[in-house]
Amino acid sequence: MLTDIQIKNAKPSDKPYPLKDFGNLSIIIYPSKAKIWQHRFSIKIDGKRKEKNRRGGVYPAMSIKHARAWRDSNNELLAQGIIPPKKYAPTNQVSSEAPTFKDMFDMWHKTMSKQWSDDYAIDTQQRGDMYLLPQLGKLPITEIKIGLIRDLLLDIQDTGKLDTVKKIKGIVTRVLGYGVSREVIEINVALSLSPDLFIKKPEKHYAHAKTPQELKSLLLKLGQVSSGRSVKTALMLVPHLLLRPSEVAELKWEYFDYDARLIIIPAEAMKVKKKIHHVPLSNITFEIFTNHKNKSVDSPYCFPSPMNKSKPIGTESLLRAIRRAGVNDDEFTTHGNRHTAATIIGNHLPQHRRDVVDAQLHHKITGVSGIYNRAEYLEERKTLMEDWSSYLHSLLGKSPSTETSNMDGNIEKLKASIDRLTKS
Repeated sequence: MLTDIQIKNAKPSDKPYPLKDFGNLSIIIYPSKAKIWQHRFSIKIDGKRKEKNRRGGVYPAMSIKHARAWRDSNNELLAQGIIPPKKYAPTNQVSSEAPTFKDMFDMWHKTMSKQWSDDYAIDTQQRGDMYLLPQLGKLPITEIKIGLIRDLLLDIQDTGKLDTVKKIKGIVTRVLGYGVSREVIEINVALSLSPDLFIKKPEKHYAHAKTPQELKSLLLKLGQVSSGRSVKTALMLVPHLLLRPSEVAELKWEYFDYDARLIIIPAEAMKVKKKIHHVPLSNITFEIFTNHKNKSVDSPYCFPSPMNKSKPIGTESLLRAIRRAGVNDDEFTTHGNRHTAATIIGNHLPQHRRDVVDAQLHHKITGVSGIYNRAEYLEERKTLMEDWSSYLHSLLGKSPSTETSNMDGNIEKLKASIDRLTKS
């Protein structure tokens, strides 16, 4: 039999583990330090005996005495041929006039959908349909207790879906907050859930160059890439453009405003934020694109697949190429390019303001600076991109780029080439 001292002294481990009491009652010690009672039993289903378990309350709020009484109550139900309820805290139905959780979810979703993108609205509805509404949907909103939410989230956590736990917790917290604002309920119980109850997903940091010396070594290796023209040129441009690898690989010629020397990427083509994004072209990147277009087959994509010009290269092609060039996965990944730029620009090009760099990296700009339209930074971003390209050039021992006499000619060549493509 367990004692309070044993439970209090139990230390968390990397994985959940049980401390057994008796009568198939145990307490699970989680890595998050939570200690939750569990009752295991077996029942016959279609002539076959199957093991089941029920999650109880959290220790010490649920004492040893209380846990044993809960187990005995479950056993009494089993003796009557009744399967114990899955949720520890049974709810009592109240006035039928109280809206259900589904009613409140639907009202909240309808209100917020006017501010969300279509994709986000659909994703939120699907998560509600899959994880929340089956268990909470029919319950009066006034009867949603913290134990119900806790058990629901821990059930998801037990499947290893740590991202989903965070998202579902966010949704249920906002739905209940909406109910408080409408004075349907008085307290948002989801706010009382301790973050220590849940396993935090380890942060993933992409390998990237952190110093000018590491960046120079990387650029030299990228210059030695042996691959097709699309992959080789794309990798040449990845450090300059400050875009995500997939956004570079899927660039289309129709995004180019050659008079303004901008790439204007539509919202639907951006992998994150889903907002239109401007990429100023430096003298160096403009020349690279011009030469590449003059040598490329006709394709709507800047970097068409060698197997099918109507499709772009894939990011896996970029990754394979840099590995063949001798760049190890603990040294650099294509996703790490933007981390490199943010670090190097911050330390070695301090004349450029952080909010301007964040705007070019397509990050969310917080504080007072975030009030202003990103387009207001466009002139500063043009200077940033010119300086950044020149800095990369100088690391390789090349002279800084300046406006050349044939730039107007290059513009006309690129314009004519793109016009031919769009009319064909």
